[in-house]
Amino acid sequence: MAALFGTRVRKLREAAGLTQTEVGVLTHVVGSRINQVERATGAKPTLELTRALDKELVADDLLIDLLPFVHREAFPDWSQAFIAYSARAAVIRQYASHAVPGLLQTPEYARALLSVGYSLRDAEHLEERVTARLGRQDRLTGPGRPHLWIILDEAVLRRPVGGPAVMRRQLEKLLRMAEEPNITIQVLPFDQGEHGSLGGSLTVLVMPDGSEVAYTEGAHSGQLTEEPDEVAQFVLTYDHLRAMALPPLMSLALIRSVLEADFRGSRIPSRPDRRRLAQQQLQQSGGRRLRAGGGRIPRRRPRP
Repeated sequence: MAALFGTRVRKLREAAGLTQTEVGVLTHVVGSRINQVERATGAKPTLELTRALDKELVADDLLIDLLPFVHREAFPDWSQAFIAYSARAAVIRQYASHAVPGLLQTPEYARALLSVGYSLRDAEHLEERVTARLGRQDRLTGPGRPHLWIILDEAVLRRPVGGPAVMRRQLEKLLRMAEEPNITIQVLPFDQGEHGSLGGSLTVLVMPDGSEVAYTEGAHSGQLTEEPDEVAQFVLTYDHLRAMALPPLMSLALIRSVLEADFRGSRIPSRPDRRRLAQQQLQQSGGRRLRAGGGRIPRRRPRP
């Protein structure tokens, strides 16, 4: 696929009467980078470069459409079929047990997750995987976008992937994305106990023709199921998880609570801390304290 992508770039460039150096100037890279793309050597093209090439070479989104297939090679074999189905699904219903799903990840969160694991080869491979993952998110805002229904285990919210700052931005993105009309987010709280997908993640895809496929995934393996009877069982499992999860508005309230309590900025004190600090400052400066409702109580004068 990388070779096909490079061939298309070369033919479009030659049809436009441009040299590799001239295309590099137009897309803000050096000419040797265009040579690498055309010969399918070096790092795979990024989404930013692909968009620039598509625009300058008037490819009418051809190169953008090819890019996911180029980067699919960066993922393990067992996930490639799932990625292909996801790219066409009309509805994506997913339960995530350990991490935020790729369609909703920030770049920093994605890089932290993808930087660990035995399948990672080197730094270049990491960037290929990050680019490919983020590129899949374009489906959520473009034409024909799917309806995305996500159930997050509470553990997903509380595990500080990439550190507090990265996790804070990730939770903020979840809250933003939940405002989109095609995205629904629920949280499955700890107090619901055991359930049918406790050991891994589950995704049910509804294709444009109404057919369904199911995908289960663990830490180092995944399995795609197309057999109708098996898919029906996974659909039932997902429906049970959805019933156990908090309603959407309560789920967003929990996300905000975790964001403030667990991953607030180091310079932003909590509400109790702010109140306690205000009490101390008032007592030190004027000997006054705060009422429970926030008003001030003046010092009593001694009786004569």
